[in-house]
Amino acid sequence: MPRRTRPESLTKTEFRRACAKFPTGVTIVTVLDAEGCPHGMTASSFTSVSLEPPLVLVCVDHRASVLAHLRRAQHISINILSEGQQDLSAHFARPGHDRFTGVEWEAGQGGVPLISGALARFECSIHRMVDAGDHTILIAEVLDAEYHDGRPLVYFGSSYHKLDGETAS
Repeated sequence: MPRRTRPESLTKTEFRRACAKFPTGVTIVTVLDAEGCPHGMTASSFTSVSLEPPLVLVCVDHRASVLAHLRRAQHISINILSEGQQDLSAHFARPGHDRFTGVEWEAGQGGVPLISGALARFECSIHRMVDAGDHTILIAEVLDAEYHDGRPLVYFGSSYHKLDGETAS
């Protein structure tokens, strides 16, 4: 039987479980701080917004340490992970360590880190940031994009998955 709640009784856990029924790709958002040191975070709340101009968005928890750097940045990158990069996703999701230790990357526009082996990489300028609830919606204008053949890392039901390669008819 489906689980239903009224808005006034919806808990954070129930909301999170319902949202987990929507599969997403996994990205790493990167930025440089004022001293030129790289920072990044794993994010699954990424989507395209507009074709003209080319805009994308990502949502960042207000508790994320990288948010302060994002607020001061002019450029960021968004790296869509391939199915073989689950360890990298977990690495960038863990707090309390230098997330770029042992990570291969190259500098993009404005020096932002572009993650090696990513399925797609977007170099962006900050367009707008909007606070909404306990997150900040970061809207970025895509300055350059590259992509490669392969399959994405997918997050569904609070765990990682791989696409099976079959298409729906």
